[in-house]
Amino acid sequence: MMKRTIFATAVMALLISGHASAQNDETEIIVTDNNGNEEEIDLPEAMTYELDSLLNLYNAKTYLRPADDCNMSDVNPVYDKETYKERLNRLPTVIEMPYNDVVQMFIDRYTGRLRRSVSYMLGAQNFYMPIFEQALETYGLPLELKYLPVIESALNPKAVSRVGATGLWQFMLATGKQYGLEVNSLIDERCDPVKASYAAAHYLSDLYRIFGDWNLVIAAYNAGPDNITKAIHRAKGVKDYWHIYPYLPKETRGYVPAFIAANYVMSYYCDHNICPMETKLPVKTDTIMVDRDVRFEQITHFLDIPQDQLATLNPQYRHNIVNGANKLSSIRLPETMVTTFIDNQDSIYAYVPENVTSKRSEVAVNTIEPASSGSKKSSSKSRKRQSKTKGKSITIRQGDTLSEIAARNHTTVAKLKKLNKISGTSIRAGKKLRVR
Repeated sequence: MMKRTIFATAVMALLISGHASAQNDETEIIVTDNNGNEEEIDLPEAMTYELDSLLNLYNAKTYLRPADDCNMSDVNPVYDKETYKERLNRLPTVIEMPYNDVVQMFIDRYTGRLRRSVSYMLGAQNFYMPIFEQALETYGLPLELKYLPVIESALNPKAVSRVGATGLWQFMLATGKQYGLEVNSLIDERCDPVKASYAAAHYLSDLYRIFGDWNLVIAAYNAGPDNITKAIHRAKGVKDYWHIYPYLPKETRGYVPAFIAANYVMSYYCDHNICPMETKLPVKTDTIMVDRDVRFEQITHFLDIPQDQLATLNPQYRHNIVNGANKLSSIRLPETMVTTFIDNQDSIYAYVPENVTSKRSEVAVNTIEPASSGSKKSSSKSRKRQSKTKGKSITIRQGDTLSEIAARNHTTVAKLKKLNKISGTSIRAGKKLRVR
């Protein structure tokens, strides 16, 4: 298929034939047509993340640092339209990367306001891109899809969106489970970079079988296949992303342009004076399988590994507990520590960390034992004593007086008045009156 370098359908010409106007710095960009009409396009949520939150991730703090040999000026050069079109057309991709005003605005966002986040992602990609590429290759998918997590999560394996999408590939709960990712109180495999990548590749493969067009697949990954099918129906059956564009949710309208812009900036960052953060690759890792529950504290007590590093290597475990008792479960460790774990596993399993309460497998039920005959008599006397001390009330009958009520209940008028806080002698039939 020949790559289109610019779209010009009648509908899109109406929407975006003009120029890009000023942007909302937080959550959206605004496009203005030649008639002065403005259209708001929501930014993918990962494009609104604060850089500080990304730099506080363990891998970023431990293995990334600003490049020492970066001599580029912190200025974003501006190029003409033809340069951007030509660069996009040069990308070695199967998925077409057309140019338009919306794509330009997303390129400007990445190379301008988000340039330091791009620097982080260029460094962090060394942790994740080999995993993404292997999963995509396994399913025979275009490798440029490896940049989907750039716009989905900004390469944060613990990212959680405002609607609950989780992990590098931002799986919703139902979709994740549909593609084999286990989620319960102790584990969330949507955060596992390897398992989530293979699940995402499987899902993308299924979407391509439905739509047969990669831009529609990318849109469906964001909005869900039902929304894309509805948009195609409203567009009279035309299966082209840029044709169904006006019928898409606001965020999805920016999703494919953001994907194109991500491919652009991750390839042409040098042309925009963006220096990748330097990456010190972590040591090689390996997995060990366990068949019983083990807490991270038990492992770190015997292995020379910080708990936050262990959590980073095993982000799927929500509460730092590997639930091996439920099913055979994996623990990822630095390769050099696997043997140490095996040699010490009995001690690791036996160790009980401080302030940790294990779940009880059996509890005794507290019961009241049957009373003996002597106890019954004692209980009966106790109940009688209680009944004597317990208050008693009567209902006032028509024509009753305080003196008559006092006489019937072996008390005095003064006591009745004090007990019921009565100041005079007037009482009313039908009311309750305490007599002791």
